[in-house]
Amino acid sequence: MPTVPAYFLQIAAPENRAAVVSLLETVYLPVADLPHALDTFLISKTETEVVGSVGLELYGNYALLRSLAVHPRQQGTGMGKALYQAAVNMALQQGIRELYLVTTTAAPFFEKQGFQQVDRVNVPPAIGRTSQFSGICPASATVMRRSIS
Repeated sequence: MPTVPAYFLQIAAPENRAAVVSLLETVYLPVADLPHALDTFLISKTETEVVGSVGLELYGNYALLRSLAVHPRQQGTGMGKALYQAAVNMALQQGIRELYLVTTTAAPFFEKQGFQQVDRVNVPPAIGRTSQFSGICPASATVMRRSIS
């Protein structure tokens, strides 16, 4: 069984943007609306590369959870859960009460984290206006919500 390199979580910096884009493209997640300043993004790094990411878009008491990605070599190691929990902690520190997300492939993972599917018409207007929600993710994507406060 191959060994998994040690990794650590940190807040992303602008110089990590190219590596985050590469990771997201590797796992077929959108990058067109990725912010230049990644100040509400977390990354997991080994000594040599970015192998995981997650981001928050903050809108008052709400946040859009996005770009949760783990490099295929690291999947199944618990890194996704660690990134997700770190994002929840960041959201709580920012006063966020509800997390929303849009996914085409990861609904089962997020259901295990306490998310529930919601109808698109029931999301707050600020979330509905995000690029992820309003255009990048297809209308057939699953919209999910979780209260965290």
